[in-house]
Amino acid sequence: MICLLTLVVFLFAFSSSRNGQRAVSKPQVKFIGENNLFITNEAVSKLLIQKYNGVKNVPKETLVLNELENALKSNPMIKTAEVYVAVNGTLNAEIEQKTPIARVSTNASYYIDDEGSYMPLSNNYSARVPLVTGYVEKNNLKNVYKVARKIRNDDFLKKNVIEIHQTANEKIYLKLRQCNFLVQLGNVNFLDKKINNLKAFYQKNQKDKTLNNYSKVNLQFENQVVCSKLN
Repeated sequence: MICLLTLVVFLFAFSSSRNGQRAVSKPQVKFIGENNLFITNEAVSKLLIQKYNGVKNVPKETLVLNELENALKSNPMIKTAEVYVAVNGTLNAEIEQKTPIARVSTNASYYIDDEGSYMPLSNNYSARVPLVTGYVEKNNLKNVYKVARKIRNDDFLKKNVIEIHQTANEKIYLKLRQCNFLVQLGNVNFLDKKINNLKAFYQKNQKDKTLNNYSKVNLQFENQVVCSKLN
């Protein structure tokens, strides 16, 4: 029993030593969720290599995985990152990208992600999301984000809204696909009620074929829709 125990301890120590000294191979990158890549495999690998000065030939025991994960998460296109080393020395990185829900197009251009945060544009892929115009500040996206999130989660809005416009006093307007009128939301209070009023107005006038008779649809008042007709 003593000999057997000694052998087991020796083999474990030998295996641990060999495993720790095994050189890490070229990073293998896997993207979770969204199939459209805003950041490429090459860009992720470059982040890892820059952080660890050529991680390909670094012994496994010297790797600090948390530092590599933090380096990846510092990229404004990456939402979460998990880095681990397989038994054979392969360095693996599992990446979840941020999800854009609106694209700001003012004096600056960038996305708003599904958590209401800034996300840069990508040279690799452009998302088909509503444009945001007017007066928009990176550090004050809450109103535009609330409307963009509502659009993303509503089939009618997702199909029809192409633009969100915010004025200097934070009043919100919507522009619909193939419609001449502007939708005046005003503030974002009672947003669900206002959207229900818009749907009722749209469906009735679509049935009557009178959608193009209006220049503005005002939803600022909770219990009514005020329309301005074209001259």
